[in-house]
Amino acid sequence: MSAARRILFAGLFHETNTFVEAVTPLADFAVSQGEGLLACAGDSSPMGGALATALELGWTVLPGVDLRAMPSAMATDEVVEFFWRELQAAVTAATADGLDAVFLVLHGAMVTVSHRDVEGELLCRLRALPGLERLPVFGVFDLHANFTLRMAEQANCLVAYRQNPHTDAREAAARAVHLLDRCLATGELPRTHWVHPPILWPPTGTASAAEPMRSLLALARELEASHPEFLCVNVIPGFSFADTEEAGVSFTVCTTGRSGPAAVALSRLAALAWKRRAQGNCTETPALEVVRKALASAGPGLTVIAEPADNIGGGAPGDGTGLLRAFLTLGVSNAGLALTDPEAVQTVRAWAEAQDQGPLLFPLPGRVTLAVGGKKSSLDQGPVELEVEVLSLSGGRFELLDKNSHLASASGDYFEMGECAVVRSGKVTLLLTTRPTPPMDLAQWTSQGIAPGDFSYLGVKAAVAHRGAYEPIAARLLWADTPGPCTSRLDTLRFAHVRRPVFPLDADARGVSDAS
Repeated sequence: MSAARRILFAGLFHETNTFVEAVTPLADFAVSQGEGLLACAGDSSPMGGALATALELGWTVLPGVDLRAMPSAMATDEVVEFFWRELQAAVTAATADGLDAVFLVLHGAMVTVSHRDVEGELLCRLRALPGLERLPVFGVFDLHANFTLRMAEQANCLVAYRQNPHTDAREAAARAVHLLDRCLATGELPRTHWVHPPILWPPTGTASAAEPMRSLLALARELEASHPEFLCVNVIPGFSFADTEEAGVSFTVCTTGRSGPAAVALSRLAALAWKRRAQGNCTETPALEVVRKALASAGPGLTVIAEPADNIGGGAPGDGTGLLRAFLTLGVSNAGLALTDPEAVQTVRAWAEAQDQGPLLFPLPGRVTLAVGGKKSSLDQGPVELEVEVLSLSGGRFELLDKNSHLASASGDYFEMGECAVVRSGKVTLLLTTRPTPPMDLAQWTSQGIAPGDFSYLGVKAAVAHRGAYEPIAARLLWADTPGPCTSRLDTLRFAHVRRPVFPLDADARGVSDAS
């Protein structure tokens, strides 16, 4: 009986928005090592799916290090150097007793002060270690990665999610593990081929159920079916808010065969993307106009209005006041909105405790004045001063209702919002959270005793990923343009590093002819 495969697992997960005015320190990352990393086996995250599948296959899992943080500003170099020290030590220890492969759970769009291609940098360092030159390196990554040439050259096979919202992140990780198992059994090592057409799409243009992603994904599946040597064909729309040289749309083919068929396949994908480039350049109507039209024409049921420019899932601070101002200006009734504002939460806490009425019984009598939102981005108009009624104060930890959701792909089964305050100003209810919380699971509201479906209007700070949670309860979904670092109007952002020319920033951008 052959010995069990010995596979080292590690993960580094951060979607970096370089247009956010802050830095993300190591302290903001959840760190798991040893038994702590193994403990996530079977949870809803990609790492959980990868570990569970590896154990089912009878592998010996060697835990390295796993770092995760929610999307946010540029990370410090300390994050990468800490990760590398721990990974290098784990690899060195593992190779002493024999190592069959390395499996990585990545995001693919991480940036630090010194490294604009973090994943490529780490893969290069990994390959430079003794014994790692030809060892299989496989993994899984987010389709919003900014895939790079170094990633293609240094990894054998990285498998992208196929769905946006990311309902298949765990599934993609399991698929990558099975592909690695296949290659270990056959001894055939795949190579990754990559193409990078000159296209940037905002996240609003990358929903997998809409064009152009729907057609691109269909072509990728067709290519896989017609080429048995293709382990996977990845459609990677990229992350336009990470200002890096290789930001934007790309495609990869991981194959055990010749390079010629892979090159033809990539050419077809690039040509189709270029042909449909305008469909991915989705922009929104100003918030006041959207809300005004909704008030005039919306029928019964919940109207969900997304605010992509303050998309928490894209790294925005989540405290923008654009949609709130529209609600207040137009006197919207029975409306809800969640904002990140730890200062406002602490103001509510201090005011509540100063009432000196014994145990706090909600709703509290009286009103408190708050400066809400507008504190984290110079693009916003600034805080909105409101006199509010306090409906509740509570902890913000919740268990996800949908374990296959976009949020689960990043956080697993639970999420921590920090202390939360629910307040009401006129006919608008605000859920104020301490930590930025992507609106990807209804438990964000139900954990605070609120049924989101009871609102007539609900604002969410998202681009696409909210759809999985809110489509089942909404009568209609709308999108509104507001100020913020995740604006879909890419030509308003100050790109300094992305390769030029590129669509839609430059009129002279040129793609490839339609070879399909």
